Amino acid sequence: MDDASIGWIAAIIIGGLAGWIASNFMKSNTGIFMNILLGIVGAAVASALFGLIGVSFGGWLGYLIAGFIGACLLIWGARAIRA
Repeated sequence: MDDASIGWIAAIIIGGLAGWIASNFMKSNTGIFMNILLGIVGAAVASALFGLIGVSFGGWLGYLIAGFIGACLLIWGARAIRA
């Protein structure tokens, strides 16, 4: 998320896409704003977690992958808490 080539507008677009893909993959029924939030927060969470083990993501594709993985983790965590 700290990559200079990813601006705020791009982060929102890519985060929304990552959140939407994760929402469909995890079969959760979230709206567009929740998808954007899941993707952006998910990218931050995944980047932090992968940073601990020395893996870093860069650029648009890396942000999309990190957002997808992080959003899936967030959806899974929310389901675990609700259950």
